[in-house]
Amino acid sequence: MDIFQKMKAFARVAETGGLTAAAARLDTTTGQVSRAVSELEQHLRTRLLNRTTRRVVLTEAGERYLHRCYQILSTVEQAEAEASNAYVLPSGRLRVHATASFGQHYVMPAVMGYQKRYPQVAIELTLSQHVPDLIDEGYDVSVQPSSTELPSSRSIAARVGHSYSILCASPSYFAERGTPGSVAELADHMCLQTTSPTLPGSCWPLDGPNGREVFELPPSRFRVNVAEAMAFAIRDGMGIGALPLWTALPWLRDGTLTRVLPTYRLSEIQIHALYTSREYLDAKIRSWIDFLQESIPQMLDDDERTSNRPRSR
Repeated sequence: MDIFQKMKAFARVAETGGLTAAAARLDTTTGQVSRAVSELEQHLRTRLLNRTTRRVVLTEAGERYLHRCYQILSTVEQAEAEASNAYVLPSGRLRVHATASFGQHYVMPAVMGYQKRYPQVAIELTLSQHVPDLIDEGYDVSVQPSSTELPSSRSIAARVGHSYSILCASPSYFAERGTPGSVAELADHMCLQTTSPTLPGSCWPLDGPNGREVFELPPSRFRVNVAEAMAFAIRDGMGIGALPLWTALPWLRDGTLTRVLPTYRLSEIQIHALYTSREYLDAKIRSWIDFLQESIPQMLDDDERTSNRPRSR
């Protein structure tokens, strides 16, 4: 029995005036209560109770110690209540990481919706290409899109949605170089390379009417690791490039970019929320992941429908 349980047993004996009554209050045996008080006295080297056959009476030292016990036990019980509430009620600070492009398009709207539902949670959102170590860097959740299987790590991965990438070029590029009509014809064009978790760097695995066709990328005069930078390069007519749908969509809407081989899409992108443990999961983390699984697929579906809708002229 730890020191706090012994203090609690002593306090209940003092309150009820007897070992048997204290044992009933604590749902234990009289012998266990008596032993707890005796061990506490041995630990303190002080007599706390004078025992008779009828009752127990606090000593002067016992009265002083009882006062301190109440203060300590109250603090411990308050801490336990706060910790238990953290498991039940979403509250406090939630530190979230997301990759920059995906975070701007989807995680930021999810944050706003989540805080309307759970106003007691303060969210600290960091957007970066860097994949963090959740424990070392103190994040609760990291939202990661990836075209490959997530590497094994200390984190738990909850799937929150899926999307894909597409090939794009600018109208000015089409005017100068023509439009490829098949995957094989990409070899006659300037193909730009994006190196990121959502896109393989050396090839474009394209799923279309003929199943999967893999285009091996030739050496490129331009390579970049951020989708937004690639979008600017494509807009300026540098060549054909692959973009996640969420990055390409605003440019497609205003006609700045046009899809290349519109019946094809690059291999699927899986989106996961990474967190550190399934056991005793804090309510704010659990509810945030649930909210992502509820809201992200809906936003992705809305954007896919928009991308397939003919642009008004």
